[in-house]
Amino acid sequence: MLKNSSIFKLAILLITFSASFFAQSANKLEGVRVWAAPESTRIVFDLSQSPSFTHFTLTNPYRLVVDLKKSVNKVNLAKINNNSKLVKKIRKSTPPEKGTLRIVIDLAKPLKASLFALSPTAPYGNRLVVDLSTNGATVKTKTQPSKTVSALRDVIVAIDAGHGGDDPGSIGPSGMYEKKVVLQIAKKIAQKINATPGMKAVMTRTGDYFVNLNRRSDIARNSKADLLISIHADAFTSPQPQGASVWVLSRRRANSEIGRWLEQKEKHSELLGGAGEIIQNTDNEQYLAMTLLDMSMDQSMAISHNIAGDVLSNLGKVTKLHKHKPESASFAVLKSPDIPSILVETGFISNHREERLLSQREHQNNLAKAVHKGVVKYFAANPPINSLLASKSNTKHKVRSGESLSVIAHRYQVSVSSLKKANKLKSDSLKIGQVLVIPRA
Repeated sequence: MLKNSSIFKLAILLITFSASFFAQSANKLEGVRVWAAPESTRIVFDLSQSPSFTHFTLTNPYRLVVDLKKSVNKVNLAKINNNSKLVKKIRKSTPPEKGTLRIVIDLAKPLKASLFALSPTAPYGNRLVVDLSTNGATVKTKTQPSKTVSALRDVIVAIDAGHGGDDPGSIGPSGMYEKKVVLQIAKKIAQKINATPGMKAVMTRTGDYFVNLNRRSDIARNSKADLLISIHADAFTSPQPQGASVWVLSRRRANSEIGRWLEQKEKHSELLGGAGEIIQNTDNEQYLAMTLLDMSMDQSMAISHNIAGDVLSNLGKVTKLHKHKPESASFAVLKSPDIPSILVETGFISNHREERLLSQREHQNNLAKAVHKGVVKYFAANPPINSLLASKSNTKHKVRSGESLSVIAHRYQVSVSSLKKANKLKSDSLKIGQVLVIPRA
């Protein structure tokens, strides 16, 4: 028979072995990242395994409690970089049972919480994503004072800096993140747009946080944007490709190898940002399928192609071009049927020389100037009706293939007879390239 001391030692040994076994097999919380947006906050928990979790909320004070089953903490929660106005603190609490890691998120006010797990997608491993947002919050725009004389409006340009937050985008040879450099360029473009009388810029993101691709188009639409410009920095599997390019939506697959690579990168971006399930939602797919058939898509695609040409022409004056004509690919951020949209690849971040250029303030400013000039050139020649730009002088229109007097008259909301009179036309025939003066409506 075993003596009492031997039994005690064996018990201690078994407890020690069990604790050691649990520590090795437990899911480890290895990192916590907080991404604060103006209206929401995303918290990402980096884990060694796929998480098993439950959650609930508490009031007085407001808290979100997350229980991670069979998990241990390896993070100093007191040293988390938290710049969110919605999240006060992230801390541990007493678990309901042994082996559970209880995390408490102290909230500044009642928030809507959405939690989901993500499988490994390079450069990240297993993740638990917590999205917090004000319940039922809507984007509020400043009310414009009523104008008694006229209601002339600005041309609205939505500037979209690609990637952000948990999605770094492409990473250059020296470690430069695409999300950082494109935000810098996007802000410079926005500044130039805002400095142009009769034009106004709206940014889809102003800081380092992720905005899912459907939401970017929604922001542009809610702002009544006349154009959406998405800014990116290209990448490829080899360091040789270089040069800027401008992309427009294709209803088919991309027409180049690099285009197909970029399409795949966009899907990867959604997975990194944690919004892949939104893009795959059946209702959204049906919505896109229907709107792609709408005639407004044809019109916005035609306008997008013309603007892309003007932007590309100006980019060619300040940097090397990858292609001298706009390219086509299927990007979700360009699929808004009612808003002309272009995607500008400012250069190849995977190329050593261009990565270095993209980090330079002067080069960023030159790229911003080129994009701005291309946009201004188009809207100066084709100002929207009732806009300040349209009122400055007689609008001029360059006839394109397939356009007729009736089509042009309808676009500018003038009569065919007034259009003929303003241009002293004796017949309805037009020539491609012919410049017409558009009378004021």
